[in-house]
Amino acid sequence: MDIKLKGCLYGAAAASTYGMNPLFAVTLYGDGMNPDSVLLFRYMFALPILALMIKMRGHDFRLTMKETVSLFIVGMLVATSSLTLYMSYNYMPAGIASTMLFVYPVIVAVLMTVFFGEKVKLLTVLCIALAVGGIAMLYKGDGATTLNPIGCIIVLCSSLCYALYIVLINRDIYKHIPTLKLTFYTLMFGSVLYGVRILFFTELVCPPADRWDMWLNILCMAIFPTVLSFVWTTMAIQYVGATPTAILGALEPVTAVVLGILCLGETLTARETIGLLMILVAVCIVIGGKSITDRLLRIRKLYPKKKS
Repeated sequence: MDIKLKGCLYGAAAASTYGMNPLFAVTLYGDGMNPDSVLLFRYMFALPILALMIKMRGHDFRLTMKETVSLFIVGMLVATSSLTLYMSYNYMPAGIASTMLFVYPVIVAVLMTVFFGEKVKLLTVLCIALAVGGIAMLYKGDGATTLNPIGCIIVLCSSLCYALYIVLINRDIYKHIPTLKLTFYTLMFGSVLYGVRILFFTELVCPPADRWDMWLNILCMAIFPTVLSFVWTTMAIQYVGATPTAILGALEPVTAVVLGILCLGETLTARETIGLLMILVAVCIVIGGKSITDRLLRIRKLYPKKKS
């Protein structure tokens, strides 16, 4: 399989699984858990799964001091992004928070251009515009709802941290660390943040032993939007780069809409259908990439500008 196509498929799968976050988190909130407890259990369930996968692949757990520091940094970024996103669910509907989170592809594109000299291509701008426009169409505003400013600030903080994570993972030092090992230590170091907050600022809310549905929710959250999503995100970045992976993240709110229809009995309006189509077009352009650009150039050459 072509490397670019493989990377795009990983990116699409990562975004789709990450979009499952609200489905599990909001349900656990309804059962009395707080964001720190949900996230700590999410990470604690994910770590043994990753450790087992690392051993099955024959990798060791050794790190150099430089790798340890680097992984601690991305671990804090991921943990902060997750925490602020989950906190925002207490200030606004999860669907709107997940929609606002999608500012991060724009932040990624800006960071890659300003700090790493990546050239902004017209096709990239078109993809971002289509994806952001599609996300805006998914927003269910009735004209009378005022978004909570605290919630907006919190979710934008989440978006910034996630963008920084995607950009940093694209650096050479992380490319030499096996994907599973990188994900394991990112989550392990990130879990420290929740442990400290529970010790000094909040409290640990543990699901009752007989609530198998809550434990199943936590397990599913550890597998899908955590282990699978982070592993596939890292692989996508290594194959196609940070900006295309970020654009493919547009599939996150698409997942939320689809799950809402399938699991919560929600309906799909004409506006939302247009938004979904815009996002899918953006994703198809990312996947098509160079071949689409080449075809556009061929068409342009068929109609050269007339000399004045």
